[in-house]
Amino acid sequence: TLFRSLCGHATLASAAVLFHKLKNVNSTLTFTTLSGKLNARQDDDRIVLDFPLYSTNVQDPLEVEELLKAAVGSITIQEIHYSPDTKKLLIRISDTYERSVLENMKVNSQSLLEAEKVGKVKGIIITLKGHFCENVKNYDFYSRYFSPWNGVPEDPVTGSAHTVLGSYWSQQLGKNELHAFQCSLRGGDLKIVLRNDGRDRKST
Repeated sequence: TLFRSLCGHATLASAAVLFHKLKNVNSTLTFTTLSGKLNARQDDDRIVLDFPLYSTNVQDPLEVEELLKAAVGSITIQEIHYSPDTKKLLIRISDTYERSVLENMKVNSQSLLEAEKVGKVKGIIITLKGHFCENVKNYDFYSRYFSPWNGVPEDPVTGSAHTVLGSYWSQQLGKNELHAFQCSLRGGDLKIVLRNDGRDRKST
């Protein structure tokens, strides 16, 4: 059994059951977790989650060279960051790529496990800056998330990954409100609002 300090799926699912199935009348629900208190509230047809934000540091590519090869192969990397609080490695691929490149990437879980055995990395975030196009829905950034070290080959929509992504892309784009899309097979649309107290609100 794996115990996670923060799990967006569990928080969202618990809030949905309490709000929609059990008809909880409270405007906000508070969950006590290993990462502290997490709040959830209803906003029309969405549930808004109040999560912490986690900063990242620039990562030396030579220290994770084998892991980078396993994750993205020959795809050009723009930047690599690491979040020590969450043990997540953020790989930003080149801004010249289209969304389809990220969506079509084949990431082998066994290759990731073989490339990282020391315990420094427990999750891989691959992310891409969004491009503005007319007459289509636009996003500030895209991502995919892999965590075979936790038994998750690829997570469809990951709240914990966006506690890192929100911090990173807010600094990169100079924005406190971000629209994101996680490009898994199922896919997930997220709105992220950063607050001044070092936390963010996510709605899905």
